[in-house]
Amino acid sequence: MRNRLSFPSLSSYGVSWSVNRRIAIVTGAVAVLLALAGVVAMVSGSGNGHHAAGTAAPVPAGSSPSSAGAVPKPSSGSGSVPKPPQIADPVAYAKAAAQMLWSYDTRATSRDRQLTGMRAWMTTETKYADWASVVGQVPDPVLWSRMADQDQHATSHVTEGHYPSAFKQALADDPSAITEAYIYVVTVNGTQQITWKKGGSGAEERAVTLAVQCRPNHDCTLAALAPSVTQ
Repeated sequence: MRNRLSFPSLSSYGVSWSVNRRIAIVTGAVAVLLALAGVVAMVSGSGNGHHAAGTAAPVPAGSSPSSAGAVPKPSSGSGSVPKPPQIADPVAYAKAAAQMLWSYDTRATSRDRQLTGMRAWMTTETKYADWASVVGQVPDPVLWSRMADQDQHATSHVTEGHYPSAFKQALADDPSAITEAYIYVVTVNGTQQITWKKGGSGAEERAVTLAVQCRPNHDCTLAALAPSVTQ
């Protein structure tokens, strides 16, 4: 059920960036992984990047929604956007990021502050960061203003997160492929509860596939969102 004014939820808003552009710049550092798991086509980069020390962090054997861990408790951030959690588990970070993407409060947060809060979740390695894929989830300024006029806000609940089968197979075929960028692909499912003036509300199921960077001995960060969900 959507609200009566047909305001789109934050996570379902149209993507304004070019899929062709994204595909065109996916080369180099994660080429082997991309060839095996096309779902990582959202990760950008070229040339020879820095190799992190240590061995590849493998996908846990038998990883399943029940073993993916709870969503980390958010801390205060920019307006209604929580700060990113300091964790090194790709699935747990992806679940927290999805919950962040699906939650907003136009009563307390401007669009600019929303974007500022979201930017804090991104990797600082520009070679792999696709900020446009995240910005594409946020309504334009005019629509955000209309949503604010209706006090529209949303909360979310994550039900599970997992590595898509194609990604797990890619790592099984070539475990060393991930050691260039340490990008993990995670799909998260959940629900979003939207509320607005005069008691209006609606709930929707949500799903998103994210690229999460988790280098050894570093906290995870968000690299990109996929243009479609991969299970």
